[in-house]
Amino acid sequence: MMADNQAVGLSPCATPGTVCVLGIDLGTTSVKAALVAETAQGQIVTQSCSRETQAQADSPAAGAQGMEQDVQKIIKALNECLAAFPQEHLQRVSRIGISGQMHGVVFWKTNQGCKWAESGTGHTFQPGEVSHLITWQDGRCSSSFLSSLPQPQSHLSVATGFGCATIYWYLKNSLRESGFPLDLLPEVGDPGGIAGRMPHDWHGIPKGAEVGIALGDFQCSVYSCMTERTDAVLNISTSAQLTVPMPLGFQPPETPDSLSAVAYFPYFDGNYLAVAASLNGGNVLATFVDMLACWMAELGYDVLESRVYTQMINAALAQNATRLSICPTVFGERHMPEQLASVTSIAASELSLGHVTRALCHGIIQNLHSMLPFQHLKEAGVKRILGSGSALSRNEVLKQEVEKTFPLPVIYGKDVDAAVGAAMVMLHRR
Repeated sequence: MMADNQAVGLSPCATPGTVCVLGIDLGTTSVKAALVAETAQGQIVTQSCSRETQAQADSPAAGAQGMEQDVQKIIKALNECLAAFPQEHLQRVSRIGISGQMHGVVFWKTNQGCKWAESGTGHTFQPGEVSHLITWQDGRCSSSFLSSLPQPQSHLSVATGFGCATIYWYLKNSLRESGFPLDLLPEVGDPGGIAGRMPHDWHGIPKGAEVGIALGDFQCSVYSCMTERTDAVLNISTSAQLTVPMPLGFQPPETPDSLSAVAYFPYFDGNYLAVAASLNGGNVLATFVDMLACWMAELGYDVLESRVYTQMINAALAQNATRLSICPTVFGERHMPEQLASVTSIAASELSLGHVTRALCHGIIQNLHSMLPFQHLKEAGVKRILGSGSALSRNEVLKQEVEKTFPLPVIYGKDVDAAVGAAMVMLHRR
């Protein structure tokens, strides 16, 4: 589903002297952009836009286990987002905050990563000598391969789809160098730090605009909405995460626990988040939609996937409950990579589209609950849940299941939260 750009407030970017920041989120299925202005009334999102990338690409080296994306298509979607914004707003941008899907890796030749060209709205850039993006969903690194790697000096485990694991895989299967190429790793900086400045104007954004150090999309989503330490954040986009802040001063253990469903992600100001990071979120629903569309095609009927999605959600809304039980872990989980999806309690009376969709949405939320139960939220003093992410914001059935499973007040955001969060970091930490 493709969302057009939309105005979400007034137009303070047109006011002389107003600080305006562009936030960009390069997601797994879509690119999102948001313009955030600092005004006397506070921060206002003046414009936002989302474009599906449709960037899925074949992976000749890894075969069916590979999960790669065409960088050209990702940048094309980004340029479409910016072209949809009013020029007078973009001309006020002084800083750019960037977040994106975490863990993956893309390679490029030194000084040949992109090429600039003039367009009707100023300059635009296109990828140059770059590889495909090998995403966090990539499955080429088997459990046995991962166990052969050096142990990380971190409290977080290495999983398939992580950039360093992918680099090791290439070293073993195609490159000739010995040892890990540390020079490929980026320098780690502070959030809000400046990576560089725009070498040209870009869709009207002035030359010289500051570009921030890249940020994780998950942390940016949390940053955009979490205002109290008693908040929990539930984000469901392509994947899904449920998180609570750890107490001030918390330090994670020195060694990873690969069997733990909860990981401790670094956050801003030296703090940490306890995170149930599931590999199964909106991608599970997308897989189900694709399966239904493929079945229809095999039966001789062509149907738009967007129509399939709408119809199945409507069917599930008419079906309040079901005994059908679906474990939705089609993509496994990092702490249990071998556990795949299953369906139980199948009754002939409960095989309608509504029953199956309701059970699938229930399963996605229950899977998160099994990783970070409500009792743990209660013990952490959580008073409300803030919902974010495109898959959650557009799915009323998922929202119903959240409210059944976690008996707390739930406040839902929009599907551009990570882009807004990236802009907010640049506003707050300049």
